[in-house]
Amino acid sequence: MNYESERFVALQAVLKACLLCQAVQASLVSEETISKKDNSPVTVADFGAQAVINLGLMRAFPNDLITAEEDAADLRISKNANVKEKVLYHVNAVFPRFTEEQILTAIDYGNHNGGSTGRFWTLDPIDGTKGFLRGEQYAIALALVEKGEVVLGVLGCPNIPVDANRPDEAKGCLFIAVKGQGAKIRSFDDPTEIQINVTNIGDPSMASFCESVESAHSSHSDAVLISEILGVTAPRVRIDSQCKYAVLARGDASIYLRLPTSDTYVEKIWDHAAGWIVVKEAGGKVTDVYGNPLDFSVGRGLDRNKGIVGTNGKLHSQVIAAVRQVLKPEKT
Repeated sequence: MNYESERFVALQAVLKACLLCQAVQASLVSEETISKKDNSPVTVADFGAQAVINLGLMRAFPNDLITAEEDAADLRISKNANVKEKVLYHVNAVFPRFTEEQILTAIDYGNHNGGSTGRFWTLDPIDGTKGFLRGEQYAIALALVEKGEVVLGVLGCPNIPVDANRPDEAKGCLFIAVKGQGAKIRSFDDPTEIQINVTNIGDPSMASFCESVESAHSSHSDAVLISEILGVTAPRVRIDSQCKYAVLARGDASIYLRLPTSDTYVEKIWDHAAGWIVVKEAGGKVTDVYGNPLDFSVGRGLDRNKGIVGTNGKLHSQVIAAVRQVLKPEKT
């Protein structure tokens, strides 16, 4: 299956969501942010992007299910009426004929539990909300899963430079991958797609690596020890969101570490599915810290995995060995 129609719909949906996020960011004020129970912020853009993408998918593939991060419960609370009105305004700029209830229902349509059977989409409407609020890196991440296997992914990265060598010039990239078809990149403004590949570096001392900005997301201290074992001399690059997968796939970095900070934390599938297939189709490799393949068939979480290690492939065994030396995991 070539997934031509799915690829087209996903690409257009993510692009529309990216443009919505840029419009929101241009006028965002603190009152347009809600704190969730885990104290992470969720914005007008999170809700709006989820609505736009879900509406696009529901129209094109009415039988498909969606596993997404957000729901509309907070928008239905009277104290958040201002946020709700902003969400409706921005979504109606994309889909003018939809009512309030249709938009809220579309957001809630992302309640599927995932699993190993059937076909569903998994969505993070804004991965890296804190990066979004800082005006830095964030991603809109959409992937298609069939029988527990990721077969298509689109990453929208509004603040990634189109040309990595010209970071102060045009920004806004879409990274697209379909199983067996390689990975490509295009800008928001130009539909021309360019094949991308990971680096060809085999010496870890020559490699650069990226990690999460937030220390709560990845152990920075362990990353320092791992880089010392590998002999890495390049400065670590800290980037929010699945943009780390994007820069790894494009060859801007060779290693991505997301090291566990808690024994109980479970990664969510929407935080990794799209990035995983983009890196894989660009020639790289992504596993957990034990070297096990990521298992997207369990449900909404990567319950059978711990942490993330992504590389250009050539470095993977060396990086995993260094990770094991530092973390000393009991599991093999």
